[in-house]
Amino acid sequence: MTESIDAATALQGCLSKMAVEPGAPARYVLRAGEARLDLNARLGKPMRLEWTGAIACTHCGRATKKSFAQGYCYPCFKRLAQCDTCIMKPELCHFFEGTCREPDWAERHCFQPHVVYLANASGLKVGITRASQMPTRWLDQGAVQALPILEVDTRQQSGFVEVLFKEAVSDRTNWRAMLKGETRALDLVAERDRLLARLDAGLANLRERFGADAIRPLDTSPSSFDYPVLEFPTKVVSHNLDKHPVVAGVLQGIKGQYLILDSGVINLRKFTGYEVKVSA
Repeated sequence: MTESIDAATALQGCLSKMAVEPGAPARYVLRAGEARLDLNARLGKPMRLEWTGAIACTHCGRATKKSFAQGYCYPCFKRLAQCDTCIMKPELCHFFEGTCREPDWAERHCFQPHVVYLANASGLKVGITRASQMPTRWLDQGAVQALPILEVDTRQQSGFVEVLFKEAVSDRTNWRAMLKGETRALDLVAERDRLLARLDAGLANLRERFGADAIRPLDTSPSSFDYPVLEFPTKVVSHNLDKHPVVAGVLQGIKGQYLILDSGVINLRKFTGYEVKVSA
């Protein structure tokens, strides 16, 4: 992970998703332009973020009055394959119809193995990710447990599997419950076995469609995650830079992509591309 600057130094730049690495607890680094700040070292200390009013597209760098899809200008949002509807709903992939926005990008990102997993951030949920994104994907969600259960050949196939699983389990995280730190531990292996048995007929149909080896069971053990939190909020109040450009308080924790301050919480990923001044 990138070395952080002196914590006493104010920094300024456009926000990126916080860098995170697993650990006991996970280690977080705030990224604002080229500047870095070790957030774990700031626990229990005052912190202030001020949005300057500027936003830059994370792809092309141009100034934009509004951020689309967490960090893009409108032209990039409409042009890039990574901003298309099928990224959120892979089962809607239209590559084979010849209408993919960026076929070369799709070949690199969508036509590679994906993992279907169970996670526990605010309760049991199903999700999908590229194998290279584990465990970052789970840490970004604030999961306390995660278990890969199936591997598939393409992103589209992972979408079809996820749709099947959504008949029995949610694909969403209750972010307020996640931030309260009250998530009860689950037996993810037992949940996996229960769901695979319940959805066996549907998985058989998908294997018949894509090939017997296209959807492969994984025999792995659950992972557990711990987060740097001194105190969880009992009532979750959310900060919004669009409404109030200054956010200040004592940093009480970091979980998912949220800073937990004594004045409220803020999802930094939501404000990707926003230029901020950070005083710590």
